[in-house]
Amino acid sequence: MKNVNLVYGVKDKPGIWKTILFALQQVLAILAATIVVPVIINGNMAGQGHIADVPAMSQSAALLGAGVGTIVYLLFTKFKSPVFLGSSFAFIGSMTAAFAGAVGTAYVGYFGILLGAIMAGLVYVVIALIVKFAGVNWINKLMPAAVIGPTVAIIGLSLSGNAIGDLFKGSVMTSVEQWVINSNGLPELVNSLVPTANSWLCLLCGLTTLAVVIICSVYGKKMLKIIPFIIGILAGYALAAIFTVIGILTENTALQIINFGLFKDMQWLPDFTFVNAIKSFSEFKNIEGGVGSYIGSIAVAYIPVAFVVFAEHLADHKNISSIIDTDLLKDPGLHRTLLGDGVGSMAGAFFGGCPNTSYGESVGCVAISGNASIVTILTAAFICIVAAFLAPLMTLLATIPSCVMGGVCMTLYGFIAVSGLKMIQKVDLSQNHNLFTVSVILIAGVGGMVLNIGKITITSIACALILGILTNLLTLKASKKAAAEKTAEEKAE
Repeated sequence: MKNVNLVYGVKDKPGIWKTILFALQQVLAILAATIVVPVIINGNMAGQGHIADVPAMSQSAALLGAGVGTIVYLLFTKFKSPVFLGSSFAFIGSMTAAFAGAVGTAYVGYFGILLGAIMAGLVYVVIALIVKFAGVNWINKLMPAAVIGPTVAIIGLSLSGNAIGDLFKGSVMTSVEQWVINSNGLPELVNSLVPTANSWLCLLCGLTTLAVVIICSVYGKKMLKIIPFIIGILAGYALAAIFTVIGILTENTALQIINFGLFKDMQWLPDFTFVNAIKSFSEFKNIEGGVGSYIGSIAVAYIPVAFVVFAEHLADHKNISSIIDTDLLKDPGLHRTLLGDGVGSMAGAFFGGCPNTSYGESVGCVAISGNASIVTILTAAFICIVAAFLAPLMTLLATIPSCVMGGVCMTLYGFIAVSGLKMIQKVDLSQNHNLFTVSVILIAGVGGMVLNIGKITITSIACALILGILTNLLTLKASKKAAAEKTAEEKAE
């Protein structure tokens, strides 16, 4: 039975021009998050004086890696799971540690992030083998709807701050001196990049984008209803462009929202991670503490994080399963989605350095547009690969200002949160064991509970999920008793 909420099902094939348009919408949905990871890493490297001369990570290579990783994922999942893979934020600390541990070298950090991605991917492969032979019933018992529902909601809510923060930012930045508290707890004067555009104008562009997305999705007919993000981004970008042109002509930086200056420094070819990793072989002798110690530090930085991302993998696939009315943990199977995610992550990092993960933005795009066509996801992956080699197109995408993407992300992240809340509707919250489980997850996640253990950062989502699982186990006996009583009452009736 076809899901009536979907315009195109998983196996449906829209016409070629529609497919390209839908695929471009998917690319726009995942673009900001995918290319911002290397930007963050470059900023972290610049902040570490001893490795300031390390070549910058490539945004175009990260986009290409996301495309390659997604294709690998689709192959492993037999083209049954409409999910796009993109750069994972969970590994930012791990990647930064890989460069920080390569003191005195220019390229060893790239070897480290490539090795770390392989280690993290292998964790997924091992878990996939366990699931293959042990099945998924134990996972369903460990993480019922009372655990998965609020966890999915937290994924969306935890990103809300990013969306709101972006609403007030343009893409033109300027360097200013600011006092900050350094790692030693002392004040330090540093140069920071801050947006130059007036925040109210940025907010206007972001809210215009949001309004157009909503109008197209709610009132639009046919194509307008299926591509609300493209129309919304075009509207917001056009308004931002008008302000920017006026700002350039009048030399008023407060009006300059879009950074058209990016076209002056276009990167014509991606700087692949594996190329820089190969260049590092001659530098191994310069690693402080030796190669063995460095590899050990990479393992510590990457492997534990892989288990954290595994939890998000489960939540994302439970979410998309509810959208397409097919349990992906059974068909094609959790072992296949894990293999696709793990091997796809390794393949993506080979080119772009960033380990990949399933993207909530992609899931939100599928749900809001009603387009779950696998052909669309596959085409989006190819667009990412091609765009990585087309400098003008890549640069044009990069000029989309933060405020415009913030308007889009308000809907994407919000839908993820609502999807999780819909799962909670199936939970009997009159039972205290469910009430405590849901409450603990929501408060830990919304409260931003983050644990730093050495070089390992356990994200708020992971902390919330772990506490939820423990609470569920703690109250499991009461849960079984309540279920037995309910069954007895139904039989008595």
